[in-house]
Parts: sequence; C-alpha cells; structure tokens
Amino acid sequence: MLGPPAVARPRVPVLLPVALDQTYDYAVPAGLEIEPGDFVIVPFGPQTRIGLVWDQPVGDQGKPVDEKKLKAIIERMDVPGLPAISLRFAEWVGRYTLAPLGMVVRMMMSAQAAFEPAKPRLGVARVEGAAEPPRMTPARKRALDIAADGLIRAKSALASEAACSAGVIDGLIEAGCLVEVVIPERRFPRPDPAHATVTFTDAQQEAVETLAAAVEAGTFSVSLLDGVTGSGKTEVYFEAVARTLDQGRQALIMLPEIALTSQFMDRFKARFGAPPAEWHSALSGPERGRVWRAAATGEARVIVGARSALFLPYADLGLIVVDEEHDPGFKQEDRVHYQGRDMSVVRAHLGRAAVVLASATPSIESHVNARTGRYRHLILPGRYTGVDLPEITPIDLRSAPPEKGRWLSPVLVEAMAETMAKRQQTLLFLNRRGYAPLTLCRSCGHRIECPQCTAWLVEHRFRNRLNCHHCGFSMPLPSKCPKCGEADSLVACGPGVERIDEEVRERFPEARIALLSSDLIPSLTEMRDIIKRIEGGEIDIIIGTQIVAKGHHFPDLSIVGVIDGDLGLAQGADPRAAERTFQLLHQVTGRAGRALAKGAGYIQTHMPEHPVMDAIVRGDREAFIEREIRTRQLAMLPPFGRLASLIVSARHKETAESVARDIARRAPAAPRIEVLGPAEAPISVIRGRYRWRLLLKAPRELDIQAYLRAWLAEIPEIKGDLRLTVDIDPYSFL
Repeated sequence: MLGPPAVARPRVPVLLPVALDQTYDYAVPAGLEIEPGDFVIVPFGPQTRIGLVWDQPVGDQGKPVDEKKLKAIIERMDVPGLPAISLRFAEWVGRYTLAPLGMVVRMMMSAQAAFEPAKPRLGVARVEGAAEPPRMTPARKRALDIAADGLIRAKSALASEAACSAGVIDGLIEAGCLVEVVIPERRFPRPDPAHATVTFTDAQQEAVETLAAAVEAGTFSVSLLDGVTGSGKTEVYFEAVARTLDQGRQALIMLPEIALTSQFMDRFKARFGAPPAEWHSALSGPERGRVWRAAATGEARVIVGARSALFLPYADLGLIVVDEEHDPGFKQEDRVHYQGRDMSVVRAHLGRAAVVLASATPSIESHVNARTGRYRHLILPGRYTGVDLPEITPIDLRSAPPEKGRWLSPVLVEAMAETMAKRQQTLLFLNRRGYAPLTLCRSCGHRIECPQCTAWLVEHRFRNRLNCHHCGFSMPLPSKCPKCGEADSLVACGPGVERIDEEVRERFPEARIALLSSDLIPSLTEMRDIIKRIEGGEIDIIIGTQIVAKGHHFPDLSIVGVIDGDLGLAQGADPRAAERTFQLLHQVTGRAGRALAKGAGYIQTHMPEHPVMDAIVRGDREAFIEREIRTRQLAMLPPFGRLASLIVSARHKETAESVARDIARRAPAAPRIEVLGPAEAPISVIRGRYRWRLLLKAPRELDIQAYLRAWLAEIPEIKGDLRLTVDIDPYSFL
C-alpha cells in the first residue's frame, strides 16, 4: 500500500557573491523561516558559501532542478538581511554597468566581520572590597587607583594609563584585585540635530531652507549646491542632515578622501555633539563589521564614507550628500565600474530620498542637469568670512624660468619669502609623487622602465627606490646604468614633490616644512596629525600632491604656488582633461586666504594663453563652463553623448590584438553608434598584460547597454589568459 505523496519542499532563489549573473534554487528545510534579503549558508559545488536569498529568479534558470536533486539551505545566518531597496539597487547597478549581479552583491557584503560570530572583548575591572595584594608596588598602586573609578578597561589600556607592564595587570588578576569581564559592545552615539545653532548669510539661509524643504517632502530630489571655496557649503548641507535626523531617517555623506578629513569630523561633532560613523579602507575589519551592522539596524544615524558606503544596507536612508561631487575619485575603476555620484542619484530615487551634490567646481554633467531643470541649482556666490577670492597670477616660465637645476621661478620664490616674513603659510602644489618621474643614463641615454608596464619608473629618493605607480613594482636605485654599466651616470629628470621639498629646504633652511603625499605617510593617524599641525600654524611651507586640494581649511595659508599648471592638459586622449585641470587648479588655489586678508595664487605655466589658464587667472568660471559645454555638445561627448570602453588584455601582444580586432568585426551595425578602434592603449602594458582598447560612442538617448549586450552575445567565450573589461561612462582613457 502506497503512503501519502511526499510534500514538495519550498524552494527559494539564492544569489552567490561571485562573478555570475543568476540565482540558484535551494530547498528550505522544514522549520526554517526564510525571507528575501536573508543571508544563508548553502552548498555550492564541493564548498559551502554565504548566499543571499533573492525575491525572484535571476538569469537563465534552464530546466527546473528535480526535487530529489535539489540541495538544501544549511542555515540562515544571524545577520541583518538586505532590505528590498538594496536588492533593486543591486539589479539596477548590474544592468547599467553590465557587471554580474553577484559582483554587485559582493560589494554589499564588503564587511567580512559582519558575517562572523562576534568575538567578546575582555577587559578588567576593580573588584570592590578586595583586599590589597600581599606585595604592593608603586606600579600596582597606580593601576588600582586608576581602576578605582569602576570602569572596564582593556588590559593594555589600563597598563598604558598606569605606565606599567601587562604582567603587573596579570598579577593583580591573580591576587583577586582585578577581574576579567566582557567589555560591553560600543554603541554609536546619536547626533543631536539641535545641538548647536548656526548663523547664516542671506544666500546660505536661502539654500538651507530649500534643502530643508527637499528633505521634509520625503520624495526624490537632487540639489546642486554650487559655492566658491570657503562659502560654507558644509554648514549648509549639515542643516539638511539635521532635518533628516528630525524625521528619524539616516543620512550618508560621501567624501572623496574620507581618510584624510579629520577636520570635517571635528566640524560635524561641533554641530551635532557626536561624531558620525566612518566607512573607509583604513578601518579595521571588526570596525567595518560594526558599521555595516549599525547601518542595517539603523543604529548608525549618519555615515560619512568613501564611494563604497553607498552599498551599505541602510534601514531607512533619507539623504545622500556627495561632497566634492566633481572629484574623479568617485569613479570605481575595477570589477564593477560605477560612478559613485551618479549611482547615489539612482539609490536616492529608489528610496525616495534627497540628494545634495556639493562643489566649488561642479562637473559639466551636473551643470547641464541644473541648466535643464533636472537638478535644483543653489548658488553661494561669496565666502562666508567675507574675504575675497585669491588673486591668481600666471608665471610664464618662458620669460621667468627657474635657475638651472631648480624648479621654482624667482617670482614664486620672492612671494614665498615675503609670506615667510609675515609669518604666514605657503602651499606648493605638484600632482606628481616621488622625487623625479624619469631616471636616465647620461652616457647611453637609457631610460629605466618598469619591466611589467610601458611606464617609466619613478624615483623615490627618500626610500632610495624606483617605483612603478601602475603595478607597484619596486627596485633599489641602481648605482650604475643597467644597460651600459656606467657608474654614477644616472640622472633624475623632472620634478616630483620630494624634489620640490629638497629645493625648498635649501632655499628656506629655517622654515618648518610638511610634505603631504600618500606614499610617504604610513598611517591615517599620522596624516591627520600633520594636518592638525598645519591648521595650528606649526608649519610654514606645505608641499603636497592632490590630497592638499580637497576640502582642507588652513586659516594661516596666504599663498598657493602651482609648480606645473600644464601637467593635466597633456592628457590629449581624455575628453575631461581641460575640466579636470580647471577644477584642480581652482580648488587648490582656493585654499589661499580663506580666513586672512585676500590670498594669492601663482601658477607656473608654459601656456598662460591656454583657455583653462586664462579662465583661472581671470576668475571667469562661467566662460570656461560655456566653452566646455559647447565643445562637448559639438563632439557629442558626455553629457550630450554616451561612451563605453572595451579593453582586451592578454600576456601576449599578438593575442590581445587579434582578439580585439575580432571583437571589433563582430560589432552589430547601427546607424548612430560609432565604434572606434581597436588601438593600443596609451599605457599598452600593465602588470605584464598587453592592452587594446575599443571605444563606443553613441547619442545620449540610445540604450548602449542593449547594444553592448547584443555585441557581447556575438563574442566567443573569453577564457584562459584573455580578459575583456567593459566600462560604461569611462573616466580613464589610459
């Protein structure tokens, strides 16, 4: 006699965080409750992996798996699940960038510690009423006196405060005077929107009221906060953050250099009485896990982070601020190629949130969106202090060149000497790390190149090494030419910031100098310490790369000298070269005279007549923007056209070239789409891989993703040594 038919187990689609664009069905064991967005442990091949339960099947499912062969979920993880908005956002990003959905979800799972069992942190506390230890030493007495306040401290922290060894603390535990206890998990403090009040100018107040109304509307909107350097943009959008907190929603502030902005954190704490949660690459693994969970539960009310903070699992995100929205650092250049500024607009649209894009030099894309009414345009025309913007002077290196073997024009040196005499600060800017960008042999002319890239090795004299800034290759500085063997024949060509530092120390031996370059400062703490010393007036001359141009407020800074104003204009293949150069020069010269009397900027250039230089010197931003918009419109470049790049790379040049040409031949015919190339990339070899580029150009209204999907479907499977990278809206053309 047959028994009752077996009841089919419920099945759910599960997405794995790997380079796949589909879900897999898994059976749900009896008694296990599973919801979309839950994280689960599932068998995958011979391994077990963390997967994410999706709310609908994704990708080509093929034939349904027979019930008997269906693998079951092993367990549901004790981790906050992703909200439905995160699932929709991941799908949108995957469709737009043509990245596998699994790789987008992988970004949303970037805090590994959040998926691991929490490890209790042990500390020590004084045992109330315990007798003194039999042998009371001065070190033991200090430790017990400190612990008498009843607080729980980490063992190392108590030892540090008492200026004793960890052995002393262990001895007190053995004697029963101290006891080990679990340290309660730290909670994120809640910023108070009413902690401080700020007085605004009329223009600021108008912007504050407009942003407050946008937040209170509870609907999607984008506002471009366009204000000169020092106009108080931060204080204005802080009020939008305050209104968001009043509504019980979360706020995200994205910064391009979050790890450097201790000053920003201080300003936030002064306004809200508590620091925000931070999210950036310098955080420890456990701290990343803590922030990830706090975003998911809503405990973290405000998060300040790098572009990846956009992919945290917010419980209820009501406001996204993108500060320095023009900065190219918001573009992700590997795995999932996305533009953080643009994706923040998408995320806000999905979650009915407000977006504030803030910059003193907004991108051309944002300018056009504001002009066409897609974005609300809020303008702060003057500095909050009332001080005028710095006067910019071009130094024509053809008529006022530096002395032989030097890099600073006499005009700039004289201005620096006058500033030193007034006990004010000077900033020298050169966007080139190291000592010299090229090392060559005077005897045979050999130039030392990277063995893995078509790039010269950069000398870093402070470390006595030659480094490649593309692949990370490094070697000691040789004592003789690697080609001809001539001793003492190698010479450094061109300046980097280390070489400028060397010259400044020779010219101004009495000056207190700080050199700010990402490769020279080993830790976040050390970087922030140097910036605080500059803010406190302990430094006379600051020398730095582009990290000094981003949002810092140095009250005593009087003049800014740009060593090579033409540097960014040499990138002829980059349609944004002029825009980037204008933005960088405007931002860095805008550091001068923010709190003092009117500051001054000096730009060393061989092309003072160039339109970018002319616009910077005359302070005519609008003329530059008009010219740039007109140029882009005529050439059908973004934002009036669409671009996508395809990069084919392989270990052998012939393979990369032949595959790139085959891919080009398979491009579907389309009357309004232009496929350029293939051609060798400007940097044709990186990490030993030969690179060929194709560029797709199309009108704005065309769906280039659909075209690319059709094209990619015609391409044979890319496997083995070959790689094909697709970048929608590329920012790098190297």
